[in-house]
Amino acid sequence: MKITDLFIRRPVIAIVVNVVIVIAGLQAISSLTVRQYPRNENSTVVITTAYVGANADLVRGFITTPIERAIAAADGVDYIESESRQNVSIIRARLELNQDANRALSEIGAKVDRVRGDLPPEAEVPVIDVESADSQFAAAYLSFSSGFLEQNEITDYLVRVVQP
Repeated sequence: MKITDLFIRRPVIAIVVNVVIVIAGLQAISSLTVRQYPRNENSTVVITTAYVGANADLVRGFITTPIERAIAAADGVDYIESESRQNVSIIRARLELNQDANRALSEIGAKVDRVRGDLPPEAEVPVIDVESADSQFAAAYLSFSSGFLEQNEITDYLVRVVQP
């Protein structure tokens, strides 16, 4: 006996199955979320430490390098970028895609606290912050060039014609 024979001989069963399928479909449609872009979490943990009166080399040696070594093994860190300038060290720990930023922040904060005793006493307390994709990162970067237009003409064209 085939399933089609059952539905032909008992049309009430066919109607009930169809109604169940329609109800399940309506339930599925109401629970779907619609987004223009898929959700992704691209976060960066930024550690800023001031060391007043120190040049860039001292900042790199006494502040940036010890903190980089401490946070390098943190879970979820994709890569680390650092910048040592006069009086300040800025370290950016880029997290892996969809990594929990709060968990990474607390782990990196704990690692920075462990290394604080090794920093010079004149250095200020490191400030740790999270930058999420919603705040400062662009979804895409575009570049424009022309063989016959000057840079200011390209900028003017983009502002007048391309920019929404």
